[in-house]
Formats: sequence, structure tokens, C-alpha cells
Amino acid sequence: MAYFLKKSNLKKGIYLQIYESFYDSAKKQTAHRSHEAIGYVNELMKNGIEDPIAFYSEQVRKLNQEYHKSKHQEKKRQISEESPEKLLGYFPLKNLNDALCCKKYMDLMQTATDFRFNVFDMLSALIYARGVHPCSKSRTYDEVIPKLFGKYDFSLDQLYSGLEYIGSEYEKIIEIYNHQIELTYKFDTSHTYFDCTNFYFEIDREDDFRHKGPSKENKTEPIVGMGLLLDAHQIPIGMKMYPGNESEKPVIRTVIDDLKQRNHINGRTIQVADKGLNCIDNILHALKAGDGYIFSKSVKILPEVEKTWVLLENDYIDIKNRDGKVLYRMKECVDDFVYTYTDGNGRRKSIKLREKRVVTYNPKLAEKQNYEINKQVEKAKALRACEAKKSEYGDSAKYVSFVAADKKGMKTDGKIKVEMNDKAIENAKRLAGYNMMVTSEINMPASEIYAVYHNLWRIEESFRVMKSQLDARPVYLQKEATITGHFLICYLTVLLTRLLQIYVLGDQYGTEEIFDFIHDFRVVKVSDRKYINLTRNSCFIKQLAAKTALPLTSYFLGNEDINRVLSHRF
Repeated sequence: MAYFLKKSNLKKGIYLQIYESFYDSAKKQTAHRSHEAIGYVNELMKNGIEDPIAFYSEQVRKLNQEYHKSKHQEKKRQISEESPEKLLGYFPLKNLNDALCCKKYMDLMQTATDFRFNVFDMLSALIYARGVHPCSKSRTYDEVIPKLFGKYDFSLDQLYSGLEYIGSEYEKIIEIYNHQIELTYKFDTSHTYFDCTNFYFEIDREDDFRHKGPSKENKTEPIVGMGLLLDAHQIPIGMKMYPGNESEKPVIRTVIDDLKQRNHINGRTIQVADKGLNCIDNILHALKAGDGYIFSKSVKILPEVEKTWVLLENDYIDIKNRDGKVLYRMKECVDDFVYTYTDGNGRRKSIKLREKRVVTYNPKLAEKQNYEINKQVEKAKALRACEAKKSEYGDSAKYVSFVAADKKGMKTDGKIKVEMNDKAIENAKRLAGYNMMVTSEINMPASEIYAVYHNLWRIEESFRVMKSQLDARPVYLQKEATITGHFLICYLTVLLTRLLQIYVLGDQYGTEEIFDFIHDFRVVKVSDRKYINLTRNSCFIKQLAAKTALPLTSYFLGNEDINRVLSHRF
């Protein structure tokens, strides 16, 4: 667009107007229109303008100068602030999030605050940004959210305030999502899966929430713990954050009680958890609530009678694949087992429970565990040869004995001598590959118990997704509520991804395939109405395009195509 001075010779004299030229997209050519009508030259001279043509030619020059300056500034703004690249892989998460209609309840919650931005829109933007490109909150605000489609009207300070707010109300927000999911998909709580993990923080000092404790990654920094509960289809139904120095074992009781109450779950559920959460208190709590349990139990800590039964060859059934190769061996028994515990008054008590025990032997697991044992033994031998300190042995210490001995090898109260513990090594190798499941469900077939328990890998995968794909660690936020808000974003991203994976895609694709698509699907704007698709072709994107009838594999995409993708309903 440019300005020029138009001089028209009329009966009354020369008439001046400032015109602007522009491109008419309908006619596909340059057109002109009046910008300002000025008047007749002779009348302008009477009004004191000595040379109207020269005067208004200078005005036109200034208009063009201002126009070119604004165009230059706009070009600079687009280069520095607004990338032509747009991220589109989050669209399945957006489609599901929109379809759940949680916004109306979040908007009602927000009426109790004085926020001048929409909390649900901020929450949604953070979920989508975490899915496509996980990074710090400031980088998310500056670099990722601007590449999403749609306008998100909040400042960085408002983002942090909103994050703190949703963290303080995280249980309510999860309850809202659960309520809406229940209307569409229905949770199956006939059995639930539970596990815990922790996340470390790169800070020097502990605070009220972040404490030093046993880290899953052997880190020494302060940590926080997270408990996660999944339904029978491995859809997350609850999250609980707790200080890092607290024991995981009581968390299962707190979370399950709280979630049952919040979600009005009155039926009997079978709690499924790994050996780390297997304790008599959790078992008694499940039974008292009218629930059942399937827990893993380490064969290494079994009484000798039970170890003998595990190692006896009789009664094992071989489970084979289609080619006749043995995948694992399995046997079961039902009996009364005695547990000893301390009651609330500190008195030791014993109780007899009727349980089913299912033991499996996996050749591949045995091979892996024997490799680890041999590695620890070799480490212990090397340390023994160089007279290392006891603290240097670590896990390999279980394969050595530390005894006091004199120069002749006689045991004394003096110098410490390190001896290889051959009996401990032999016992560890004998039990390699064995695993036991303990359950209250004595009428459930062993194969079903095995299948139910081994679906725990989904919860471990959820943690792995948070820690790798969503980069939930390490976290540099300071306030407890802000930290919890960050993990709520990670939780909701996993939740929406699981709904996509299980219900929309029929559990036919792994999470890595799905997140590869979410990370990689992007377009570049080449004109006001046209984008080009930069995404590499793959089996996943072809099949998703076929399932949704969306132009996901097209090279050129118009605004209508983008709108179709973003507003699609599965």
C-alpha cells in the first residue's frame, strides 16, 4: 500500500485528494481508494496555504514514510516475536480436553478469585505446551505457547499465579476431570493399580515439602513423592503429592480412601501394587474397607518352608508362545498364612489370612538377574582385593562378610577382614527369575492374577512418560502449591494421552509413537491463508489420518483445514 496526491481538473479548478493504492485480492490487481479529500487549490490559497500542491505533496511523503516505517517494524516484530512455525501435534489433546467440557466448572471455581485471565485457558495452554515441547515455565511462555494456535491472553506473572492456584486446588480439578470422564468413558474400579515414585529438585536446602529421602534415581538432592492410582483400563484416576521423607506404604491407604470418597466409589476394588507397598497394614486396611489385594512378594524374604515350595519342580505349568517356546512357568496354592503386626497400642499380634500364592519363573528374568549378581560379585572381589572401606561396597556388600581377624586369620576384635559369602551368592542365584504374587482373590485363576498384576507396567510407564517425555524433573519452582500445580499439568497431560491411547486408538499404539507425533507434527505459515506441513511421514500419521478423515498427510493446508483439525471430535 502507498499514498499519492491526486489532482483533478474540474470546472471550479484543480481539486486535491490523497489516495491510497492497495492490492484487491478479489480482482487480483492493484486498486485505489480515497484516503482524504482536501479541496480546491484556489480556496486553499485563500485560507492561507501559499502552495497547496507542494504542501500536501509533503504530507503524502510523510504518510508514506510512516507507512514504510510501520511495515518495517511489523517485519521486525514477526521475525523476533512471532515465528511462522506453528505446533499442531497437540490437537488430539485439545480435542479430548474440549469434549470433556471441564471449562464450565473451572470457570465457576474462578469466580471466587480476582484473576483477570481465564484459569482454564491457562491450564489448557500449559497442558498442550507440555505435550509438544516440555521446558521451563518462562521458556514455555516465551517460546512454546506463541507457537500454539489460538490466542492466550495472560502474562508470565499471571501464569505463575495461576499455577499456584491450580496447585492449591489440584484435588478439586482432578475431581472435575474424573466427573466428566465418568460421563463419557466410565472408570472401571473393579481393580485399581497403585504405585509411588519421587522427583528430585536441584536445590541445596530442604524445606517443608522437599525433603531428602530414598530417591528412585539415587540422587542426594531433596525430593517430593507422588502416588498414582489407575483404574482397570490403566486410566489415571488420582494423584497424591507428599513430602519426600515420608514412607510410601501409608500413602496407598490415604490416596485410595480419599479417591473413593471424592469419586463416590462404593464397590469392592482389588488393590494392585508392587512389593514396595506390600505390608500387613495395607493388607488389613484393604480387607477392612471390603476390598481385595494383589501384591508382589520377594521370594528372598520368604520362610524356608515357602522357599522350598517355590523351588520344587512339581506342579509348575509351562506357559508357551505360538512357536512353543516357554515364556514362563507358573504354579499356585491356597493356604492360611500367619502375619504378625503391631496394633495401635503397641502390642504384637498375629493374624491368619487365607490367601492364594502364585509363583512364576521367567527364564529371561533369571538370565538378567544372574548377570546382575555376577557383576556385583566381581565388584565385591575387586574391592576385597584392594582392601576397600565397607561404605564403598554398596549393593555388593550382601555378597561379602565383614569379620574381625588377626594376621593369622584368627577372628579377633581388631582388624576387619572381608570374606566372600558363598552361601549368599548361591541363594541369590537359586532364586533368580522367581516372583510371587499374594492375593486375597482365592477364586481368581492364576493366569488372570498374573495378567492383572503385570498391567502394573502401565503405571510405571506413566511415571516414565512424566520423567522423560514430559520432562517433569528436575523442577526449579519454589512454592509447594506451584510445584503441585506443575505436577498437575504433567498428570493431566498423561490422563488425556491415556484416553487417546486406550479409548480413541484402541490401545494399538505405544506412548512413544503417540508422543513422537505430538512432538513432531508442525506447520509453517507461508501466507495469510496457507500453511505447509513439515511433518515426516509415518505409519502412525497415515493411520490417524485414515481414522479421522483429517488432512494430516497433506503438504498444503489452508485455514479451513487447520480449523477442521483443531475442532475435530473423536
